[in-house]
Amino acid sequence: MVIASLEKEDYWSSFKITEKDIDFIYSKLFDIETPLKTIDLVKILIQETIEKEKINQKKLDHQRGDIYLPKDDFQIGQKITFPAINSSNGTVISKRAGNNPEIGDFSVIEVQFPSGEKKLFANQLTEHQLNKPKISLDDQDLFDFDKVFSLYKKHFSTLLLEQLEKNEDLVQIAGYWFPRSLLVDINMGYLNLAEAVLEVSDGGPLSTLDILEQIELPTDVNPILTEFSLNYALQEDERFDEVGPSGETFWFLHRLEPDLVRNTPIYLISEPQPKITTEKLKLLQLDSEIFDDLEINEGHNECVNEVKISIIYPHWRSGTLPLSDCLESLFPTAYEAPRIRFTFIDGETGEKFAGWVIREGRYVYGLKDWYVKNDVVPGSLIHIKQGKKPGEVLLSIGKKRPTREWVRTGSINNEGKISFKMLKQQISTEFDERMIVVISDPEEFDQIWQKYGNYPTDKLLPIIFRELAKLNPQGHVHAQELYSALNCVRRISPSYTIYLLNLSDEIEHLGDMYYKIKN
Repeated sequence: MVIASLEKEDYWSSFKITEKDIDFIYSKLFDIETPLKTIDLVKILIQETIEKEKINQKKLDHQRGDIYLPKDDFQIGQKITFPAINSSNGTVISKRAGNNPEIGDFSVIEVQFPSGEKKLFANQLTEHQLNKPKISLDDQDLFDFDKVFSLYKKHFSTLLLEQLEKNEDLVQIAGYWFPRSLLVDINMGYLNLAEAVLEVSDGGPLSTLDILEQIELPTDVNPILTEFSLNYALQEDERFDEVGPSGETFWFLHRLEPDLVRNTPIYLISEPQPKITTEKLKLLQLDSEIFDDLEINEGHNECVNEVKISIIYPHWRSGTLPLSDCLESLFPTAYEAPRIRFTFIDGETGEKFAGWVIREGRYVYGLKDWYVKNDVVPGSLIHIKQGKKPGEVLLSIGKKRPTREWVRTGSINNEGKISFKMLKQQISTEFDERMIVVISDPEEFDQIWQKYGNYPTDKLLPIIFRELAKLNPQGHVHAQELYSALNCVRRISPSYTIYLLNLSDEIEHLGDMYYKIKN
């Protein structure tokens, strides 16, 4: 580890991890024969650095002279140590008065180093950055492991992870690291048995230990090492998918995963959404229940452990939830796994069913049957809450007594075009009045997605707008209503909706997110 500066305030923040540090970690893992997490390696590295620094400074204490501080008055013949010059030692050989009216009275000393080199230094200079206190073994905070780890663990982890990932001699699985050379050989026969075990279990998920027990892989060498080796072998085989949340390892047969886990639902596929900063500011004026996976840094405060969202048509049709920036914190995550299997719990009935976090696609799958069972419609409000156990998420619809409500209803007219009307529909859930759009025949409505598939979004928006304007006596349409309706035919983000509204020559802004067709 290289320390770039000896100033107290940046001693730990300015270090660089060297090859020697990685070699030390490799040797440590080799000796203990146990895989360790990145954070555990950080602890070991900090402890080792503190011990080495203490030893080095004790050696320097026996060799060095007085520490050079420009404010002090050094005399001819006095030995001085210069921390800022790699703790070099020198002897004062001459001294004279300084000559610089701008900085006041001071003197200049000439110092000779063991190499014979001579240099001039300021003496009796009260204002100078080198007068700041230097590192000392008496500085307990600087070498207190608990304090150093607490303050710098994230910084250390980032730098260490970057170096570990470059090292081909170390392998990682589920956040654990181990030398490649010590891995137990897992031949193809055992992997084929693992596939058979998972297939009998409907694809999974099964823990590594469950698989080990059934394929009877010898564990007499080192059970932990054997488990890690099997994990690595499964990870390197494309037949297997690691689907456990952080800290847990579970396996699933990739070919037996639900189709919409392996492939993004067609309704969630969007055209590239431009980065629009000005429109993102206006998102705060929309209802707080809008959480869109197409929005990056959507502007909501971080979700703590519970949130209420309004579902839009594409997610309702796909049986999914958006994995927006905020909602992401409510669902299990992983070190590397692109797909994570977890458990949904119905907050009303306690029923448990499987859910999948699709990290790259930014959606959560597994709600199709639950939506049907609970009469969820586009615009229904879904309550999402972290479960009591890791890997569990509670769902609720805030169920109310079924009533007939006047709501926007989407259909296809006689000309094969999209149509919106206000019709009475039986609604059994809480809902957002601006977001609700009941689609009575989803299969028929699929034709709309095909019909407008290649239609430019900026041309499609006025068509949908005019349909919605018919439902209001003044012809006013709220941006949120348009966002929800547009998503019945085209996947689009809230900010892009607002952007196109403000760009349209046919539509004018009335204020408070309301718009109308220009006269």
